Amino acid sequence: MTNFRRQVLVKMFMLLDPGLLTISYMVAAIRIWHLTEFTSFTSFFSMRVKLSNILVFLILFYIWHIIFAAFGLYGSRRLEGRKGEIGDVLKATSASALELGFVAVFFQLRMITPAFIAEFWVIATCTIVLSRLALREFLRRARLHGRNLRHLLVVGTNARALEFARAIEIQPELGYQLIGFADDEWSGNRDFGANGHSVVSDLEHFPDFLRERVIDEVAIALPMKSFYSQAARVVTQCQEQGVIVRVLANIFESQKGRVNNSHLGGMAVATLGPNSSEGWPMVCKRMLDVFGSLLLLAGLAPLFIMVAILIKLDSSGPVFFAQDRVGLNKRRFRMYKFRTMVGDAEQKQSALEDLNEADGPVFKIKNDPRITRLGKYLRKMSIDELPQLLNVLIGNMSLVGPRPLPLRDYQGFDQDWLRRRFSVRPGITCLWQVNGRSSLSFQEWMELDLRYIDQWSFWLDVKLLAKTIPAVLRGVGAA
Repeated sequence: MTNFRRQVLVKMFMLLDPGLLTISYMVAAIRIWHLTEFTSFTSFFSMRVKLSNILVFLILFYIWHIIFAAFGLYGSRRLEGRKGEIGDVLKATSASALELGFVAVFFQLRMITPAFIAEFWVIATCTIVLSRLALREFLRRARLHGRNLRHLLVVGTNARALEFARAIEIQPELGYQLIGFADDEWSGNRDFGANGHSVVSDLEHFPDFLRERVIDEVAIALPMKSFYSQAARVVTQCQEQGVIVRVLANIFESQKGRVNNSHLGGMAVATLGPNSSEGWPMVCKRMLDVFGSLLLLAGLAPLFIMVAILIKLDSSGPVFFAQDRVGLNKRRFRMYKFRTMVGDAEQKQSALEDLNEADGPVFKIKNDPRITRLGKYLRKMSIDELPQLLNVLIGNMSLVGPRPLPLRDYQGFDQDWLRRRFSVRPGITCLWQVNGRSSLSFQEWMELDLRYIDQWSFWLDVKLLAKTIPAVLRGVGAA
């Protein structure tokens, strides 16, 4: 099982929280009401369910979600200890029970008594704490077996950097793979490599190292009093390329992304990351990807077969075109499309570079001579993109996100702010799809991608999917 699949299972496990609150509510109701108004379970289940009661419960359900999100229980808890998470669960369940009491008073619900609320709090707290501990154990075992790992680079080679690195290394259950250290040479790190630690980059070439390597997180451990400007520059460089930053003190006022605080080995660690959350909204996004791609693959199976036959009849070569693309945090993956060009199209591209009509590093020719007769129609209706549903199901892509770029295009990027688009999973459609598609300039395309990242929400994805269908049917800007 891949790292991503295990990560998806863990995130889906988090959906149990609202379910456990609902079950706790029902169990408390059965226990308390059975002892008061009803003489048997049969009479309890035979009572009339009013529409108003259902609406009240839906309000409760929604507010419970807000409470748990406010206490950070839907975000990444990778660096949090058990005590911290259990404490947050206690706070969240207590606030949920208190909110239940306010609702009972406001709506005059005589069935929700103090005994009911106390019963609900005990059951909810116990079940959710147990579920969180089970999730932690699941993650611990997965990471100890090399799953769900994140590539970490430490900036700094002082005593604090070493202390942080050791805290990471002695806790493999956190799931970090230490890539090395980045720092300029100074008297204290001349024998750094001899001690088993590797300085993989200096601060001057730090942005180049980020561009070329897969780095999920950067931890800054520089002395802040004397290296504040260097540390601030590193934060800016990481934010430009969409890389999560962890700092051993909350000293930066970030203009992009969110700041979360945690502790590791007694050290305060601030995390600066892209705006997209790792918690509940991303669970919903991934569920939409999985179920959406499954339904579409099943429903479009006859079309897949027909297109495959037509491609084989139209020209020689394989049915599918597979190409390496740059994905999340610059990880490379194999992307699939229906073949719309001649079989040796990639070999012929170098001879056509002078005809490139696109601005920026991308390659685009309106009347590309390599495109087959059938390929023109497949591209106009975006049918050639449908096999990417397999990439969505696997987890390399999402239904909605910035388009995955070929290696050639990525290597042509000359500004680091463009690389922030790789901080999210690439997608089949995005803002560019409903705003002109390939008729947009490269600058407009990139600005739309970054706007999507900054404004992302689950409902934005739903809205873009709804707008994509008419945009494709119109065929505006297709190439």
